[in-house]
Amino acid sequence: MLYWPGMSQSDSPKTYLLPLLPLRDIVIFPHTVMPLFVGRKRSIAAVEAAMEQTKEIVLAAQRDARENDPNAAEVFSVGTCAEIKRLLRLPDGTVKVFVGGLRRVKILNFIDDASSLSVEVEDIAEQTRLDVETEALSRALISAFETYVKLNKQIDAEILVAVQAIDEADFLVDTIAAHLSLKVEQKQELLEVIGVETRMEMLLKVLQEEIEILQTEKRIRTRVKRQMERGQREYYLNEQMQAIQKELGEQDEFQSEILEVQQQIAAKEMSAEANERLERELRKLKMMAPLSAEATVVRNYIDWVIALPWSERSEEELNIERAAQILEEDHYGLDKIKQRIIEHLAVLSLVGKLKGPILCFVGPPGVGKTSLGRSIARATGRNFVRLSLGGVRDEAEIRGHRRTYIGALPGKIIQHLRRAGTSNPVFLLDEVDKMSTDFRGDPSSALLEVLDPEQNDAFNDHYLDLDYDLSDVMFITTANSLADIPLPLRDRMEIIELPGYTDEEKLSIARRYLVPKQLKANGLAGLDVTLSDGALLTIVNHYSKEAGVRDLERQIAAICRKLARAHIADPKNRSLRVTRSAVSKYLGVPKYRVDKREETDFIGMVNGLAVTSHGGELLSTEVTVMPGKGKLLLTGKLGDVMQESAQAALSYLRSRASSLGLDPDFYQGVEIHVHCPEGAIPKDGPSAGIAIATAMASALLQIPVRREVAMTGEITLRGRVLEIGGLKDKALAAFRSEVQLMLVPQDNEKDIKEIPLSVRRAVEIVPVSHMDDVLRQALRLRKPSAFLSEPSTALDWRLTHGTRTSH
Repeated sequence: MLYWPGMSQSDSPKTYLLPLLPLRDIVIFPHTVMPLFVGRKRSIAAVEAAMEQTKEIVLAAQRDARENDPNAAEVFSVGTCAEIKRLLRLPDGTVKVFVGGLRRVKILNFIDDASSLSVEVEDIAEQTRLDVETEALSRALISAFETYVKLNKQIDAEILVAVQAIDEADFLVDTIAAHLSLKVEQKQELLEVIGVETRMEMLLKVLQEEIEILQTEKRIRTRVKRQMERGQREYYLNEQMQAIQKELGEQDEFQSEILEVQQQIAAKEMSAEANERLERELRKLKMMAPLSAEATVVRNYIDWVIALPWSERSEEELNIERAAQILEEDHYGLDKIKQRIIEHLAVLSLVGKLKGPILCFVGPPGVGKTSLGRSIARATGRNFVRLSLGGVRDEAEIRGHRRTYIGALPGKIIQHLRRAGTSNPVFLLDEVDKMSTDFRGDPSSALLEVLDPEQNDAFNDHYLDLDYDLSDVMFITTANSLADIPLPLRDRMEIIELPGYTDEEKLSIARRYLVPKQLKANGLAGLDVTLSDGALLTIVNHYSKEAGVRDLERQIAAICRKLARAHIADPKNRSLRVTRSAVSKYLGVPKYRVDKREETDFIGMVNGLAVTSHGGELLSTEVTVMPGKGKLLLTGKLGDVMQESAQAALSYLRSRASSLGLDPDFYQGVEIHVHCPEGAIPKDGPSAGIAIATAMASALLQIPVRREVAMTGEITLRGRVLEIGGLKDKALAAFRSEVQLMLVPQDNEKDIKEIPLSVRRAVEIVPVSHMDDVLRQALRLRKPSAFLSEPSTALDWRLTHGTRTSH
């Protein structure tokens, strides 16, 4: 059974039933009077029910103020029993009530009927000790509240007077808590604390925290005010300066420039750092004389930052079929590179955002590395910029000069991005292997940040001194030699090698690309001009010597110019044909001969294979044995590595002297001379090891070397044949030289599939693992199976292959 308050004390129960008014964003404390606006229907019904009974009502805060119809779990369990002092009905249907807090109550049960909310509550009994500690806490609270009121101007000073007059500790705590600007959760926590002394200590702690916050806010306001005063002072002085400049006739033009720059900064989408820097530089510019040197420096800096493509982007072409078609139109072959670009576009179409790849095209001159960059830009729909790094030796060329230097400018990276006009171009760094180093720094080290996908999103140019995002740029570097690129820089790039072209590939490129291009360039596109395949092959073999097609294009251009002259002389002749026999008429005497193998077997002469900047070449190695004192002579401008290969080859033959049928001391009475023709050209590398060893064995044994055999491979002291590089270029050289059998290291067997099929069909490629196998294959032996006593790993069926021998 429940009872209402107001019963006699003798039969008063511990619990009673009262209407409930849920509160939003407010907590009512006992001993305080507060106006409330009531608008919810059930809340208005609760107020009317209280007015009909004892005018007492329970006020409890909601946990979530957004909830319009709270249940028991959404209302705090501790509230305040309050008396409705006054009720006013407003025209809009809401009610304004004045309530006075009486005591703390705990909600025991939640009674929810259709019209209003009621709760079963019990009073929270508290006793206040009147001792020295309570008095000390009261004084500390009053003193802290006094400081709080001084800092918080929103609290009336009359409230402080009223608080100082309060004697009861619980009355004091509730009054101060009600006037603090605290969150609902903090006030509810104070309301729920049982024990006046505990509540006083908690309130004192809260007050001290609020005082510290207010003091900090005051310091901030003071600092801001000083800054505003300084700004006003600068504004006043600036206005005076402008007035003086106007009298001198300098201001109008300068002011219009300032206004234009302000508009450009406002319209430009930049990083927050760049915006802040430009605003600061602009304020400095306003204070300067228009014609001063410093004003020119600041204006140039602002112009550079504004001109950069911070947010401008090219719309990328994600149509993979069209991109593949463009790449195929512009370049013949180069399948690896085309596949890599198509893969990039495929991933980009799936993920939407992708860091630009950093590719490095390595290959001899004229194979299309630079033009491939333009083709990639066209295929991907990006802008294209090219920076040549050949001969660059100053680190500031990459990173720029600091503004303290006269005539300072940003580095080439930033300059070319400004020229590109977008933040995601295809950026070609040409001849990256041609950079050098001196006292001004190492430009290759400066490129480490540019070409690192993990760092280049915050590239910092010395001139700009701002972070610029390069992660959307597709960087492509080109090089002729991988060995000349520093290892840390090489590690940051995806290496794609472009080998030299075969004669068939050059013929296809000339027919599909070079001839139509030169006909158009020389005004012959409208005529019936034909260059036969025989004529083109003659130009390839006898008028150009290169791995690429650059010189080939020059020769075709020379023929086209002569054809244009002939057409001008006889305009009626609109059909012009160039055959193989007519090439010398237009280009003169052939400049080169094709390196062919010898027509005769020679003792001590071997066809080696080498890779140069022009591609693969046949490199003959000659050895002769003369009476002497055991010297090894090396000529032909051989490098250190090649000289060591010759010494290793001789040591191998000495260790195998008994198996070869040689005297163990054969070397003491002879001099062995190793020579590589074309002595003016430097030669180096370990891949000539087996060729030198074979030539030595042939000269010592007086057994001729098969003229149709060429070889490449590094030799060890134990006779093992080690892996070499540039196998495809060497195979192309063997093919051009009409070699029939090519000996390669066993470890290079995996690379044979990279060699064009036409070459593999014409040249028989035999992997070997030991020098014994090389000698069995290369020497013209009468009984190959009896040669060398140790078991061999060579393929014996090849030893029966024979050709005509001439001595």
